[in-house]
Amino acid sequence: MATRVLVPSGVLGLGFDRQALARGVAMNPDIICIDGGSTDSGPFSLGTSTSKYSRAGCKAEWADLMKARHQLQVPLLIGSCGTCGADDMVDWMFQITEELALELGQTLKVALLYSEQNTDSIVDKLHTGQCHALEPVIELDEKTIRNCSHIVALAGAEQIQSAIESGADIILAGRATDTAAICAMPIMRGEHVGAAWHGAKIAECGALCSTNPISGVILLDIDQHGFTVQPMAVDARCTAHSVSAHMLYENSDPNLLYEPGGTLDVTQAQYEQLDDRSVRVTGSTWHEAEKYTVKLEAACRTGFQCSIIAVLRDKRYVNNAQLWVDQLSAFLKTEIHNSLQLTDNDYSLEFRLIGVNSVLGDLENKPSDATEVGVLGIITANSNELTEELAKLINPFLLHYPLSQNESLPTFSFPYSPAHSQRGELYEFCMNHVIELEHPMDAFRLHIKQVGQHEAQ
Repeated sequence: MATRVLVPSGVLGLGFDRQALARGVAMNPDIICIDGGSTDSGPFSLGTSTSKYSRAGCKAEWADLMKARHQLQVPLLIGSCGTCGADDMVDWMFQITEELALELGQTLKVALLYSEQNTDSIVDKLHTGQCHALEPVIELDEKTIRNCSHIVALAGAEQIQSAIESGADIILAGRATDTAAICAMPIMRGEHVGAAWHGAKIAECGALCSTNPISGVILLDIDQHGFTVQPMAVDARCTAHSVSAHMLYENSDPNLLYEPGGTLDVTQAQYEQLDDRSVRVTGSTWHEAEKYTVKLEAACRTGFQCSIIAVLRDKRYVNNAQLWVDQLSAFLKTEIHNSLQLTDNDYSLEFRLIGVNSVLGDLENKPSDATEVGVLGIITANSNELTEELAKLINPFLLHYPLSQNESLPTFSFPYSPAHSQRGELYEFCMNHVIELEHPMDAFRLHIKQVGQHEAQ
């Protein structure tokens, strides 16, 4: 027995090769699985319970996948709906599914797996010693928990399996590990557990494990001994190198991957090039944990932000950009204190030199020889009004501050007017913890709904 999983892309909204998808559908997979989220872009999506991806783009791609599911009559599963996997985002994907069911003339059974957590339950876990910090340790107390805008738990294979067992045509899962959606059905069907988790890790980002990563579509065959992976785009290849290398992706240890309920160990894995396009992998093992835990992700609001930008082109200012910014920062600190009576605790002002060190800051070790340098000011305070006031105070100095006292005032460029832009609420991740569960579904909720033509009758 083998289980065939079709993975159209690394995430819904990123796009995929439609012809490659058609080839994958022709291979008669047992399930179609795609991820819907990530923490790659920071805490804003979770903090606000919104998607980073275009709704129209997601709907167009989801329509293609719903058509493929209808043709195959197999489950269609998405994990981490709407980037962050909060309850609102599961409902967001359900609304898209409802719309498409009517537009496509489909009648469907839909399972909604919710991952968002009640603050009281997390407080209880903290007080009973069932909430544990991961490295790097973030201190956690009751006040922090109650200040969170949203807390989600990452579902594993067991929670996804509960949704599959409902017999749903489409499964919309809240926050889940990237691998859980892919390995759940193969494990249910008795395939090799280590191979299922390892294959899921390799296929989690679609064609990223191939020589043509933007093509998206990957086909994964998992059996009782190992797995085989191949891309569906005609100009893509999976190689032993491209497949094995993916264990390094977003993973601190290339041999171990920690998941709900256990650890994947690929220390003894063997990668065999079957042909020009396919790789066979055996030797992966799964170590079950003594206690079942799921990871938590949470975001809390830490203030408001406004950005302001100018561009230096004068060669002297470009060559001395860091010195100029240091002098400007010291001047503005005094000016802000005198004009607004603010202390360092009331706001923060950070300048980044785009084209010089905006990514690495003080760690930058490559010399810059730029024609122009962008100066990005990031203003943070406890209200939109205060960030706006600070931006307006900073504006004339950012655009005209001289490098020395004995020269005429310069005038720098700015790409738009006004030079500042409100960024709104600022969020940060505030948990890096796991909680213990007696049963995998204890922190999750499963709802079943019917959608489609019957509703319009």
